[in-house]
Amino acid sequence: MSTAVVVDAPGEHRLTAHEPVRPTAGEALVRVHAVGICGSDREVYEGNRPEGYVRYPLTPGHEWSGTVAEVGAGVPAGLVGRKVVGEGFRNCQVCDRCHAGETTLCTAGYEETGFTQPGAMAATLTLPARLLHVLPDDADLTAAALLEPAACVAAAALKADARPGERVAVVGTGTLGMFAVQFLRAGSPGELLVVGTRPDRDKLSRTFGATDFRTKDQELPADFDVVIETAGSASAARTAASLLRRGGRLVLTGIPAPGAEGLDPTDLVVRQLEVHTVFGAPPAAWAHTVRVFGAGLLSPLPLVTHELPLAGFAEAIELAGSGDPAVGKILLRP
Repeated sequence: MSTAVVVDAPGEHRLTAHEPVRPTAGEALVRVHAVGICGSDREVYEGNRPEGYVRYPLTPGHEWSGTVAEVGAGVPAGLVGRKVVGEGFRNCQVCDRCHAGETTLCTAGYEETGFTQPGAMAATLTLPARLLHVLPDDADLTAAALLEPAACVAAAALKADARPGERVAVVGTGTLGMFAVQFLRAGSPGELLVVGTRPDRDKLSRTFGATDFRTKDQELPADFDVVIETAGSASAARTAASLLRRGGRLVLTGIPAPGAEGLDPTDLVVRQLEVHTVFGAPPAAWAHTVRVFGAGLLSPLPLVTHELPLAGFAEAIELAGSGDPAVGKILLRP
C-alpha cells in the first residue's frame, strides 16, 4: 500500500493511505523518488507559516524529483517515463507579471505545491505539466531532489549577473549558500569568498570552489563586486552589504525573523549599491538550474546527510530543527 504524510494542523501529522490522483487535461502524474525537508516544512508543521501561505490539512513537500507515470489530455505522451523536477508556484499564466516571466509575483494570489496544494510527501504527485522540467536520462534523481533550493539560488545568481573575473562573495553556509558558491564558481570569478558562522564549512566551501573562507568575527574585506546573501540571520543583510565596493551588487534571499537589522538607506545611496531580492524561482531560474545540473556543474549529493522513509517524517522535522552541524539536507523516500 502506498502512503502519504498529512499535516492536519500545527503539530499534528499522520501517515495515511495514498490514492494517486489521475491527471486531467494539462496535468501529469509523477512517481516521487525523493522529497527534501527544509525550514519552510518545519514552519508548516510548527504553525509558523504566515497566514495565507499554508492551508491545512496538507501533504507537504515542495522539493522533489521523480518520473512521469501518466499524462492527461493535451500533454505530450513523450513525457511518460522521463525524469523530472517541477516548479512549485501555481501561477495563473494570464496576469501581467506571469506574461513578463515573473511567475513568483503572480497577481492572482499565492498557491504553491506543498503549502496550499498537495505536495510530494507521498508516493505520487499530480500537477500541471507546464510546471515540469525534464532532466537528462542519466540524471541522479536523489541529487535532483535538491534542485528546488538550487533554483532559488539560480534566481539570485541571474540577478547578480556576476561576470568572469569579478570578486564575488556568499554570506551563509547552509544549503542555499553552498549552491550559491557553485553557481558563482561556474562563472569563473577572480575571487570567491564565503562568510559564515560555522568554521566546519570551510572545507566544503572550498570543495565547491571558494577561494577564501572567513567567519563573521574575522576581519572582512569591503571591495567585492557581487555578494549573495543566503543566511537569513538578523544581521546577514548588513554583513553582506559591508563586503561590497561602491556601486557593488547585492542579492538578498534570506528571510530573517521580525526585528532584524535593516540596511542603512544612507549607506545604500552614498555607496550607490544595487540591491535585489529573491522569493522563489521563476521558470528562467529553473531552466538555468536544470541546464547547469545537466552540465555537471552542480553537486547536490555532498549536502545530503540523511535519507529516511516517509514514516520518518517526525524524526526528519526534529533533525532539521536540531541545530546539529552534522545535519545537512534531509530527504524522505516514498
